[in-house]
Amino acid sequence: MAQVEKFSYDNAIVRKFAYASIIFGVVGILVGLIAALQLVFPSLNLGIPETTFGRIRPLHTNAAIFAFVGNGIFMGVYYSLQRLLKTRMFSKALSEFHFWGWQAIILAAAITLPLGITSAKEYAELEWPIDLGIALVWIAFGINMFGTILKRREQHLYVAIWFYIATWVTVTVLHVGNNLELPVSLWKSYPLFAGVQDALLQWWYGHNAVAFFLTTPYLGLMYYFLPKAANRPVYSYKLSIIHFWALIFIYIWAGPHHLLYTSLPDWAQSLGTVFSIMLIAPSWGGMLNGLLTLRGAWDRVRQDPVLKFMVVAVTAYGMATFEGPMLSVKSVNAISHYTDWTIGHVHIGTLGWNGFLTFGILYWMLPRLFNTKLYSQKLANAHFWIGTMGILFYAIPLYWAGWTQSLMWKQFTPDGFLQYGNFLETVTQIIPMYGLRALGGTLYVAGYFVMLYNLIKTVQSGSFIGDEAAEAPPASTWAVHTGKEHWHRWIERRPVQMLIAATIAILIGGIVEIFPMVMIDDQVPKIESVTPYTPLELEGRDIYIREGCLGCHSQMVRPFRSETERYGEYSKSGEFIYDRPFLWGSKRTGPDLHRVGGKYPDSWHYNHMLDPQTTSPGSIMPPYPWLLRDELSTKSTAAKIRTLQTLGTPYPDGYDQIAVDDLQKQAKIVANSLRKDGIDDEKLEEKEIIALIAYLQRLGTDIKPKPQAGN
Repeated sequence: MAQVEKFSYDNAIVRKFAYASIIFGVVGILVGLIAALQLVFPSLNLGIPETTFGRIRPLHTNAAIFAFVGNGIFMGVYYSLQRLLKTRMFSKALSEFHFWGWQAIILAAAITLPLGITSAKEYAELEWPIDLGIALVWIAFGINMFGTILKRREQHLYVAIWFYIATWVTVTVLHVGNNLELPVSLWKSYPLFAGVQDALLQWWYGHNAVAFFLTTPYLGLMYYFLPKAANRPVYSYKLSIIHFWALIFIYIWAGPHHLLYTSLPDWAQSLGTVFSIMLIAPSWGGMLNGLLTLRGAWDRVRQDPVLKFMVVAVTAYGMATFEGPMLSVKSVNAISHYTDWTIGHVHIGTLGWNGFLTFGILYWMLPRLFNTKLYSQKLANAHFWIGTMGILFYAIPLYWAGWTQSLMWKQFTPDGFLQYGNFLETVTQIIPMYGLRALGGTLYVAGYFVMLYNLIKTVQSGSFIGDEAAEAPPASTWAVHTGKEHWHRWIERRPVQMLIAATIAILIGGIVEIFPMVMIDDQVPKIESVTPYTPLELEGRDIYIREGCLGCHSQMVRPFRSETERYGEYSKSGEFIYDRPFLWGSKRTGPDLHRVGGKYPDSWHYNHMLDPQTTSPGSIMPPYPWLLRDELSTKSTAAKIRTLQTLGTPYPDGYDQIAVDDLQKQAKIVANSLRKDGIDDEKLEEKEIIALIAYLQRLGTDIKPKPQAGN
């Protein structure tokens, strides 16, 4: 009789992550719905700092990505890893530390982001103490995962585990690389690199956060849960091998496609484009592998809501990974970038791929954890159709809005003038589409609450199996392999070698793209007239970052006639050498601000922040009355100067000692300018608005473009 060992699976940790994913999913999508409604009804910003669009947008993205999807990843990994390896998790203490540590990070994000404590980097807004916490918890997760792999009773490492390994090592590299920063204080830091270099690092991280946090772990979950739910083997194991290795090698190169037509050197933009287009092959290979796993089972798909969710999820993955390469083609990107088209594209992935796959897994897994049946198949089917309609009503109006924006931005009259010279005309035109987007979000939220009720009733009807009994032959019974075999069979039995190979695959692209940019000075030509920010401008810039202004305003004039006519001279890489962090933005709900300096008088900016409707009738920008009320803190000004000097900003020696004096002198100049226009609030020169005005009036003024012929 074959020798077997008895053990049990730890379902308690799976349940904890499942509950956390469900709860934070409610938070993430509700905050997203509020943000969507604010673009239709600006009064919903409520006139208080913590609830403005600029501050809750990063709260929404972080809650959706790291709280909802993150907990969903760990739920699926902890469930599938134990069963694929025929063993219990390596360490219960590490599992508990991972769970509670991750929830503490989410709580820290939920507190700091509405307070305006942010590093301003997309999907990496959390400040340095929280970054350290993320690293610590992620390392604990890695130790627990690899410890489990090393003590396994199953020799072969199934394809899902390859994706888990690649996820862990790549997120580690990305997190460290993009968060190289020097602290100023407990909740303030400046990045190691500036301007173009910082932009490349950010989108190397930003694109691959989507790739290796929102995609590769979910592909691992797809390869486990879809065949389980369908009760069929994966369509092609050979295709899964090609899918994995091609995807992790190519994906890491694609980040620069977020920076097309910017000040990034052309060679880096071209590399990003080429590899982004190549991505369609492995991505669609994975999609087809998932869908073809259901061949011959379509009658079941029509009946089973779990499979319905998974089919739409995999289809959404395919659509998003077709659209991504398409948007990386420069001619298409010239239309899409900075518009709502990109927002629609992203939400096909998050709502469809991540959201629906998570829902399918929850519907399949929770009844098994509680030894019961799903409470209501009808409610699950209702959730599916409501959610699907929600996605369509969300995404399609945003595509329409994006095309409308781009066409209006670029339209010229027969006489050669911009047809819509006032940017606000392009905003008011698409507000009905924002309303439809909010309707779609409402439907998605409604479907989510249907699921919540269904799962609560399911849990109540069953009995939780905390330690699920299992048995398997011990590792000592593994067969000894002799003779020639295919290379992938060799590496699939060796997790350490798999880790090393995956690390090499993802490092190649990063090194080739990033190393020349950060090590070769000629990549960022210097401009003699570009000087560091004054202390007052620096404080104003940090206020701009705190309020999340970069979520709606870009600072990158691209070399298109429509943009140079509207905004002024196109942006040069040398203009950003003192920008820490870079603020090029990724969406224009308002106009680009890189050449706004000197365009309006100081009083215009003052009144615009007090009530945007007075200067821009019909604006959907919220008012910022606290900037006119709150005193500017200069407690950290000297420390900021010292930190920037350490990073290479050429302030004179000892300048930190007189920085506040210089700040106060410039503040008086701005305040006096406002007083000349009839604005004479008490202690005007001490208010935050003065610093913000100084910063805005500085933007784009370091270079003096040559006047055009005839002007």
